[in-house]
Amino acid sequence: MTTTTAHYTGEERSKRIFAIVGASSGNLVEWFDFYVYAFCAIYFAPAFFPSDNPTVQLVNTAGVFAAGFLMRPIGGWIFGRVADKHGRKNSMLISILMMCFGSLLIACLPTYKDIGVWAPVLLLFARLLQGLSVGGEYGTTATYMSEVALKGQRGFFASFQYVTLIGGQLLAVSLVVILQQFLSEDELRAYGWRIPFVVGAVAAVISLFLRRSLKETTSKEMRENKDAGSIRALFRDHKAAFITVLGYTAGGSLIFYTFTTYMQKYLVNTAGMHAKTASYIMTGALFLYMCMQPLFGMLADKIGRRNSMLWFGALGTLFTVPILLSLKSISSPILAFVLITVALAIVSFYTSISGLVKAEMFPPEVRALGVGMAYAVANAIFGGSAEYVALSLKAGGMENAFYWYVTVMMAVAFLFSLRLPKQAAYLHHDL
Repeated sequence: MTTTTAHYTGEERSKRIFAIVGASSGNLVEWFDFYVYAFCAIYFAPAFFPSDNPTVQLVNTAGVFAAGFLMRPIGGWIFGRVADKHGRKNSMLISILMMCFGSLLIACLPTYKDIGVWAPVLLLFARLLQGLSVGGEYGTTATYMSEVALKGQRGFFASFQYVTLIGGQLLAVSLVVILQQFLSEDELRAYGWRIPFVVGAVAAVISLFLRRSLKETTSKEMRENKDAGSIRALFRDHKAAFITVLGYTAGGSLIFYTFTTYMQKYLVNTAGMHAKTASYIMTGALFLYMCMQPLFGMLADKIGRRNSMLWFGALGTLFTVPILLSLKSISSPILAFVLITVALAIVSFYTSISGLVKAEMFPPEVRALGVGMAYAVANAIFGGSAEYVALSLKAGGMENAFYWYVTVMMAVAFLFSLRLPKQAAYLHHDL
């Protein structure tokens, strides 16, 4: 299915491209700030959770990280309602401000030695704010970018949501690696871990100024609609669409986290690779994955979003087990890199257009709410638990069961993708 490209004036094209840049810049900052916590935890854990056992310290910091993850559905609901009832722009401004405050709070927090138990309590509070912010960011940004993207090229432009999402992760780990080159272990534990959070807060302020100049995509009439941002209206009139989005997002989130955040641990724990080697492999693979998104977005513009989603489900079902089994016994870093890149290429059929496909399922008055909540719920349940389920099955001597779990969820994603209309129900005639 080839989509006809709409005609725009040079000024209109420039405005829409700037809007994509402004929206996606905040997305990059949000994910940078969210993942900096994970990469710096090893250095600040002793400052907030004093213990003789480093594992206990990391478990406590991981618990705080998980709490932020579980706040996403609430963030998806709150910010989805704000975006539908008070405008996408306002929702994006509030979410980036909240992330900025959360990062600045962590950067300035006194340690356990200074204020006792209030230190971990405030750390948890900051992470809850960040979890709310990220939970609201996805739905609102996906909706906004889908609405301002150039018709006929929506797949290409909407793909930049995941370009910046992955880019945020890469920038976070890159900054930590740079600090490791210039600061000693003791300096990183003493104050160095605070630097990335300061950088994140400053970047959020820059993004705030970019977003302030964005054009709102909703009309006053739409925002005043009695169903705008209504969860009751969402489930009353669009329950089938919500369930469809939930269905393929569950598999999409699971396989995304399997081949990104969990894969580094998998290469070390299961394949027996050195931690540094695994880090190099994953950094290179994630960089290529980031670069793939616009290409797969363009492909979706040519073959149709529904076909792209069907290819995602089918290829994920067929190749997940073979790829993970091959990686299990692999010794060559180059071959491991190739296999992971192939897996991420399959995932790209989904991630490049995931926000757009979800946005096309809902009318504008409940679009941000529908996208944000469906994504956040599926992501928290299936994406957030991916690593825990994988490690638990491995500990129980049933590691291969995890591969089949991912495969089954990919088959589910394929079946739910069959429910997608050949012609988008909404967005194609909006704006």
